[in-house]
Amino acid sequence: MHRLILFLAVAACSSAAGEPDLGPPPPGTPVLPVAALNPRLLRRFPALAVPPAATGVAAEQVALGKQLFFDRRLSRNGDTACSSCHPLDRGGVDHRATSVGTAGRIGARNAPTVYNAARHVAQFWDGRAATLEEQAREPITSAHEMALAPADVVARLRAIPGYASEFARAFPGQPLDFERVGAALAAFERTLVTPARWDRYLRGDATALNAAEVRGARVFADVGCVQCHTGELLGGSMFQKVGGQRPWPNQRDLGRFTVTHLPADSMVFKVPSLRNVAVTAPYFHDGSVSDLSEAVRMMARHQLGFELQPDEVTAIVAWLGALTGEVPDVTPPALP
Repeated sequence: MHRLILFLAVAACSSAAGEPDLGPPPPGTPVLPVAALNPRLLRRFPALAVPPAATGVAAEQVALGKQLFFDRRLSRNGDTACSSCHPLDRGGVDHRATSVGTAGRIGARNAPTVYNAARHVAQFWDGRAATLEEQAREPITSAHEMALAPADVVARLRAIPGYASEFARAFPGQPLDFERVGAALAAFERTLVTPARWDRYLRGDATALNAAEVRGARVFADVGCVQCHTGELLGGSMFQKVGGQRPWPNQRDLGRFTVTHLPADSMVFKVPSLRNVAVTAPYFHDGSVSDLSEAVRMMARHQLGFELQPDEVTAIVAWLGALTGEVPDVTPPALP
């Protein structure tokens, strides 16, 4: 009962805060079975839009970005690539609590999946990068990741004849510089979009989810998870304090505070997307939990302030599995 009261209170607060009345669904909105999910609720979750295939110069940039993504020569010791921490055949994560960079250096935070990251409000757990281009460049220069200075990156690429011609096709009339490296990587990463069965359901295919998954979606909404995990990515659109109701066990990483130095941002992190969450363990900024059921329980405990019942956890986990998407071609390319 207390969970229902909390959910209704949240809904009332949202209405009082001026949430617009969405009114009836627009013409053409799929009508789902009454026994399934409320169409008004479903309108909080647009189906994932898949970008059209790139053509012309844009396609050249994507192809170049894919090569750079897999190239270990962008690290100081030639032992680490973007794909080292974000293997595309493993959900876009390395499944470590924190990643290992060049020369075995250990990072401070869990590497989030690169899939669908282009749609996030900002990049990194603390949101310190406003654009995907900026995010793509930072790991290359980070001492704990690839540890190569921009000038050295450019010198290495210019010394490889194949890359010189690749950059000329991808960025005609522009120099081979570090800005273009980030632009190419970002162009490739924007193609890493993973539509799932959930999207088929949102588009009106009531058979895309089984009964257990539909119930899980209902429980997810009813207990209040939709306050933060909303939109087409079910997250990635806002920042929240971790441990909003009960203190988070690990207080060493202060999150966004390290960027803004504002006391209000202590322990604030970007809300992660739940897409592909069933295949991207371990979880949270500190990689502290490897079991998805336990991650769900911790979120209810620390963010909502109550304990979920075992059947509620089972239901939510079942639905989260329906968010595992179809990955694009992840075959490593030939490198110059």
